[in-house]
Amino acid sequence: MEIAPLAAPGAASKAAHTVFIGPKELDILKSLNRDLERAIDFGWFGVVSMPLLYVLHFFHRLTGSWGIDIILLTVLIKLLMAPLTHKSFVSMKQMQKLQPQMERLKEKHKDNKEALNKEIMELYRRNKVNPFGGCLPMLLQFPVFIGLYNALLTPIELRHAPLLWIKDLSRPDWESLPLEVFGYHAGVPVLTLLMGASMFVQQWMTPSAGDPNQRRMMLMMPLVFTFMFINFPSGLTIYWLVNNLLSIAQQYLINRMHK
Repeated sequence: MEIAPLAAPGAASKAAHTVFIGPKELDILKSLNRDLERAIDFGWFGVVSMPLLYVLHFFHRLTGSWGIDIILLTVLIKLLMAPLTHKSFVSMKQMQKLQPQMERLKEKHKDNKEALNKEIMELYRRNKVNPFGGCLPMLLQFPVFIGLYNALLTPIELRHAPLLWIKDLSRPDWESLPLEVFGYHAGVPVLTLLMGASMFVQQWMTPSAGDPNQRRMMLMMPLVFTFMFINFPSGLTIYWLVNNLLSIAQQYLINRMHK
């Protein structure tokens, strides 16, 4: 923006400004060649969100459906993250196999924590198991998940975009199947319920080396996420559902390989 020079008393001065008034749509902003695409605020994870949004637009030129684009992007991310996820699942599977031996060590050294820790570390070393192997890969994926969350939540592209029975991917899926309950406007969150069910199956299949109470707590997570996703945009729910289904398939193959 140019600043107009100061005018002398009684004299006239003119200044020209260019103003853009419109939606923050990536293709439109980029076509103006003024770096206005930076006006889309993705927060701290913008360095991840912006490339993912560009990939979405690339897929959209091929499919013409934002819903299918989200599915393709989810598959692509899952393929890129497959080695890390595989390492995490295998590590948890190994930890699960060592659980009976760890319980015996706890019983043997229940009054000597120092000896217990030493024996457990020796057990890990002997079986070539990294106790943090199941956590580290998941932590590395966290920025990608947050970046994708922002890439789907922030842009305007998903507004009024349909997929199957869903009328608007930027709105909760229950709004696409409205109904009235005792005079209150509600809806049937089919997509969200499917997401919750898939997450429950995934948690049930995931190896757990912890105590039974911890496992029961983890099995409660799908219920918590289902309530969280009730009012989330349908596009985000599609991502989470497809990601869960792919994780279930991967976990099934790993369980077959490491029986």
